[in-house]
Amino acid sequence: MNKKGRVLVTGAAGYIGSHTMVELINAGYSVVGVDNFSNSSPQMIKGVEEITSTKVPFIEADCSSKEDFARIFEAYPDIEAAIHFAAFKAVGESVLQPIRYFENNIRSLLYLTELMTSKGKRANIVFSSSCTVYGEPDPENLPISEEAPVKPATSPYGRTKQMCEEILRDCVRAYPELKVTALRYFNPIGAHPSALIGEMPNGVPQNLVPFITQTAAGIRSELKIFGNDYDTPDGTCIRDYIYVCDLAKAHVSAVDRMLYCEECPKYDIFNLGTGRGLSVLELVNTFMEATGVDLPFSYAPRREGDIVKVWAKPDKANSILKWSADTPVDQVLKYAWNWEKRIREIE
Repeated sequence: MNKKGRVLVTGAAGYIGSHTMVELINAGYSVVGVDNFSNSSPQMIKGVEEITSTKVPFIEADCSSKEDFARIFEAYPDIEAAIHFAAFKAVGESVLQPIRYFENNIRSLLYLTELMTSKGKRANIVFSSSCTVYGEPDPENLPISEEAPVKPATSPYGRTKQMCEEILRDCVRAYPELKVTALRYFNPIGAHPSALIGEMPNGVPQNLVPFITQTAAGIRSELKIFGNDYDTPDGTCIRDYIYVCDLAKAHVSAVDRMLYCEECPKYDIFNLGTGRGLSVLELVNTFMEATGVDLPFSYAPRREGDIVKVWAKPDKANSILKWSADTPVDQVLKYAWNWEKRIREIE
């Protein structure tokens, strides 16, 4: 396979970063990964290498340290694009630790942008954003399109994504060589079909599906569903759950477009979702039906920062990026369960 350009992946050992590394390598890109393993595992890099039969260039470094970060660009001056995943990402945790989130998430983006634009040549950044930038959407704005208003975020995590997007808008205007694509994810779930990489949270999971699979595996005594009195058909929150491998492929499409489409906008935004909303309770029931595993659960009080209901209108990404997320959710949950069982075997 003819190699394309080199792509830097920050947060490469994380959940979405590792799956995106696989898709970039499969698409013919050279990669270099960076991670400080603060919320990830070296096992993910080994999994990427096993899946792709490729030795992955990797540097352990902290992206919120400019000196650390600069080492990557000194070692790999041929970087043409960067996909920026290196950020703290838990809504609930951000409510409790806002300074930590602002410091890490914004500083790492500033350093990346500065280092990319100091090379004196084209700089392309894919920014890992989030549907949380839309705040609590009005019912008439569902499904959410890119034209929906950006409202006050319901958590410091969401605010960091809003602030980072605005920083990148300003930088694109200031630096002629810079091109940016912001990808606003909805709710990534699942694991690679090989069960060699997947979501691997440290400590108590902050996301729903790892909590489901850990409960199914007996690691947790029961699943806590936060809130059953929301204004939804079954009282639980509604989300747009997107398969992580489908999501990863969108990053490859975004890099392709920035590198090979001269007339494309210097700054663009895409919503990445399935276009279908599913409640927490529906997802739990689908997991039990798909795997045949009984899942003990109970309801807990609402969690601060949670949005009631949100799902994507992914038409723009479908049309312009030639991308779609269409893996059935029951299959996605089977992949997540296979990954959880494999983790237990390793341990």
